[in-house]
Amino acid sequence: MKVHFIGIGGIGVSALAQYYLTKGHKVSGSDLTPSEITQALKKKGAIIKIGNHKKGNVSKDTNLIVYSPAVKPDNPERTEAVRRKLKIQSYPEALGELTRQHFTIAVSGTHGKSTTTAMLGLLSTKAGLDPTVIVGTKLKEFKDSNCRVGKSKYLVIEADEHFASFLNYRPQIIVLTTVEADHLDYYKNLKNIMRTFRKYIELLPQDGILVANKEDKNISQILNTPRKVPKKTLFYSIKQKEAKNLKKILKVPGAHNVSNALAALTVARILKIGDKASFKALSRYRGSWRRFEEKTVSLGGRRCTLISDYGHHPTEIKVTLGAAREKYPKKKIWCIFQPHQYQRTYYLFKDFVKAFKEAPIDRTIITDIYDVAGREEGKIKKKVSSEKLVKAVNIKNVAYLPKEKITDYVKGNSKEIDVLIIMGAGDIYSLTKSLQRRR
Repeated sequence: MKVHFIGIGGIGVSALAQYYLTKGHKVSGSDLTPSEITQALKKKGAIIKIGNHKKGNVSKDTNLIVYSPAVKPDNPERTEAVRRKLKIQSYPEALGELTRQHFTIAVSGTHGKSTTTAMLGLLSTKAGLDPTVIVGTKLKEFKDSNCRVGKSKYLVIEADEHFASFLNYRPQIIVLTTVEADHLDYYKNLKNIMRTFRKYIELLPQDGILVANKEDKNISQILNTPRKVPKKTLFYSIKQKEAKNLKKILKVPGAHNVSNALAALTVARILKIGDKASFKALSRYRGSWRRFEEKTVSLGGRRCTLISDYGHHPTEIKVTLGAAREKYPKKKIWCIFQPHQYQRTYYLFKDFVKAFKEAPIDRTIITDIYDVAGREEGKIKKKVSSEKLVKAVNIKNVAYLPKEKITDYVKGNSKEIDVLIIMGAGDIYSLTKSLQRRR
């Protein structure tokens, strides 16, 4: 079979492309810009076209089209597929098909999805369950890939809530980490988010199991709604006795990662994996791509710890900067933050202000908001900016700088930096790569 992926450079879509490649299918794809992900797929045999989407990218032997949820209906490759009456699926629909063919464990929630999925994928692999794993980050243990294809019945996936994508999935086990306001360009308010999570939980079969974070108030409220509740709900808590041991053995810092590990441990017990094997696997988890990913670089001739992090929500800023201070209590810590999407910055503005006011670090540089094509409203773009955010924070150690001036500014102040955190879900990652090349 020949499968063509529109938006193949996306972290989810690319994982599915790898799945089909590993299964022996022909894979092609298109994306607007090249990336590490598209280059890796090329090396594995995918034919990839970079640049504006064109109907000619859909070859004559194509059997299936899979497109990113961000791809619009008038995309020339989608319209060409419609004209030729090809089978067309969104990424969530295609992944949904796989969930129906496997015993699926879906990790969901506003925060912690990628790390918990990665931990559970690694843990179940080390325990010999040979799962297929599809995750929204790359793992060193999976040869820097976001997909592992196993031969067993088990499928471990990161189930994204944006666009209500997870309603396409049919898992036997759902892990629910946190529920908070986000993706308000789609959901509009927290009430709609909670209502959608509720619908998702109700998709569990009669013998399905929900694994839920006991500390999360919104999860508690969802489960207290007088509607169908899963027959079997298991809670994990940062207060349980295993938390202390996990904090000692985990290589990734922060209470939030202890909570993620507890979620993975709870699922492992459902799967009859012994605690000894689980703790051993979790102790060997080295973190994942752009999730508190640490490197050593040279800044102005000084060795500096560089941390790349995907965090782009106020809560993620809070826990990540807190974890950095916990790990490096006496170091001088700086953070470069790129807000992701004007609408998120606008709707969560007060939460961003609070997060930066209370940040336990020495200096924060906020650069321009990353504009997410096709997901912004012109009126909102005029109402919010990074300069306005910095002004609202109104403390001396938080400042604004345009992206092109950051490298020189950091080099000029290298004596003041022991740990440099580069945070955001946009193209700020290019700064991380640039600084690594200067090593």
